[in-house]
Amino acid sequence: MKEKKSIFFCQNCGYESAKWMGQCPGCHEWNTFVEETVSEKKAGKRTSSASGRGEKDLRPKTLSEIDLTAGHRMETGIGELDRVLGGGIVKGALMLIGGDPGIGKSTLLLQVCRELSDKGVHVLYVSGEESLQQIKLRALRIGTFTDNLKLYCETDLDDIQRVIENDKPELVVIDSIQTMYNEAVSSSPGSVSQVRETTAVLLRMAKTLQVPVFIVGHVTKDGNVAGPRVLEHMVDTVLYFEGDRNQSYRILRAAKNRFGSTNEIGVFEMRSGGLEEVKNPSEYMLDGRPEDASGSVVACSMEGSRPIMIEIQALVSRTNFNFPRRTANGTDFNRVNLLMAVLEKRARINLSQSDAYINITGGVRMSEPAVDLAIILALASSYKDIPVPADTVAFGEVGLSGEIRSVTMAEQRVREAAKLGFGKVILPNACMRSLEKLQGELKIRMYPVRNVREAIDCMLR
Repeated sequence: MKEKKSIFFCQNCGYESAKWMGQCPGCHEWNTFVEETVSEKKAGKRTSSASGRGEKDLRPKTLSEIDLTAGHRMETGIGELDRVLGGGIVKGALMLIGGDPGIGKSTLLLQVCRELSDKGVHVLYVSGEESLQQIKLRALRIGTFTDNLKLYCETDLDDIQRVIENDKPELVVIDSIQTMYNEAVSSSPGSVSQVRETTAVLLRMAKTLQVPVFIVGHVTKDGNVAGPRVLEHMVDTVLYFEGDRNQSYRILRAAKNRFGSTNEIGVFEMRSGGLEEVKNPSEYMLDGRPEDASGSVVACSMEGSRPIMIEIQALVSRTNFNFPRRTANGTDFNRVNLLMAVLEKRARINLSQSDAYINITGGVRMSEPAVDLAIILALASSYKDIPVPADTVAFGEVGLSGEIRSVTMAEQRVREAAKLGFGKVILPNACMRSLEKLQGELKIRMYPVRNVREAIDCMLR
């Protein structure tokens, strides 16, 4: 019998080593190596009917010989998901969707299966975690399904591959990749080598059969998909499902997309009947705003091509300790400290003896520099205890000298603010050149500012 040997894998990048190391030479992360037993027996070359059902075409092709009609997109029927995917599902694409347990990954994919099966698309849903009865119970909460959807509960990858080749579905869902088992790999399911080799088999099958495949991946405590990072490099699209389980909203982001933009987001709301699309996220995020409360300012942030209005709240209070406390929820903590230093230096607002708390409502996380101006105004409003008018929107990047710098897509931001009924917008003076044609077209007053002092004076008007 062939002896088995142990190999150490990096859980972050998949680097292999014959011995354990504290720091990975590939990704330079610490304490990421795990030991796995690998058999020296090599798997024989398997002749599969997926290899083209005959001789392979080894002749290279020119660009003019490639037919793009075979790669058309298949719309899922869920507009927010289609937006994130870039317009729909591409044939032969391998798509990874990750998220916290219970966030709604399986629910979303089951709704996709329902929408496509209603259109006559043959869908195969493979589950390695739930039984057929459990899937049906969840399906009954979502709605009615046609016979175009077929369910299969199995973890053996060879059996799944044979079912796909024989059944010839037009869409495959694998839930989840950590439960799949490849007999050619001796390690246990969910290990680094199992996840990597299983994904490689699914990738070859998707490209050869031209069948789009969704695979569900669990995430670690850091928010990354469990397994080696090479998994994200192998797939065509990486989607992350974000949100707080205690709140009803869900946000779908694309961390990688070979067939579309990675800046788009999809907003959903979890209800008893499944996930429902949020057509206008701005109205949803601003629902329940306090009236005549200091420290509350509405900012406009761009997510891809979509402007979203978000409420930024600040609370500045006198501290009772030698070191004031700083807290930021929903934005970068270091960026908030930088903006507070600018506010002290350039606007003469002394925050060294005050605690400061910043919160972006709705649980949304924003990192765009365009929200800098709104954070500055919220801090100044709370410090002076002067409410900002409820019909005011602010956007702009703040520099270390206190200057307000221009941001992209200023016209889309102003139009969105006017559409939602806001009457006043505080924006960088450098953006006014691209907004001259809107001054007579929209019923909204624009106040251009050059620095933080002008912005605070404009806020007090």
